Amino acid sequence: QVQLVESGGGLVQAGGSLRLSCAASGRTFSGNTMAWFRQAPGKEREFVAAISWSAYRTDYTDSVKGRFAISRDNAKNAVYLQMNSLKPDDSANYYCATKGDYIRVAVGSTYDYWGQGTQVTVSS
Repeated sequence: QVQLVESGGGLVQAGGSLRLSCAASGRTFSGNTMAWFRQAPGKEREFVAAISWSAYRTDYTDSVKGRFAISRDNAKNAVYLQMNSLKPDDSANYYCATKGDYIRVAVGSTYDYWGQGTQVTVSS
């Protein structure tokens, strides 16, 4: 089992920044992909960003490109999401997820483990 715990969410004004963190524990494994998804009330879960084990590969949904940056620290079993120029549409519960390959990274059903989420609210 892998446990994922997100932190760093909160309330911020439009144009502001937040940095989300996700700490992995338990049966952590090398070579894993880490990703962030989000879900707003009444909406489907949405892919945000993914990063490969080596950080050589990253992918983002179009709406966050140029504003968000995903990174990871394998020594700490952690992944981060730096969110800049936040918009009210970015408001959602943000989830960390992990799996063993870098295939179909935008598809949530391919992930093995999920965190409980951290709430991000952007006021206009």
